[in-house]
Amino acid sequence: MLKTDQLSLTHIVTQEEGMIVSDMDGEKVMLHIERGSYFNLGEVGGVIWDMIKTPTGVKDVVLSLLEQFEVDEKTCEEQVIDFLNQLEKQNLIKVV
Repeated sequence: MLKTDQLSLTHIVTQEEGMIVSDMDGEKVMLHIERGSYFNLGEVGGVIWDMIKTPTGVKDVVLSLLEQFEVDEKTCEEQVIDFLNQLEKQNLIKVV
């Protein structure tokens, strides 16, 4: 697993193993089994989580979200990178 200081559009990310994930009222929630930590990814975070089930480029995540949601590209890129950085800091995703 590669640990980065900051993800970019050129990185490829995927889910880390060891989570129990469920949908609750349109939002994705998960429990990290080993740590017993609970996370609420929200609606869009859940969409991203589903996209990175297999190794996926950050740029591909952004392009997919641009098709699904009404958001400008710069804002989408910034928010996706910020969200993925938060997931990486919590060891919920890995950079491959």
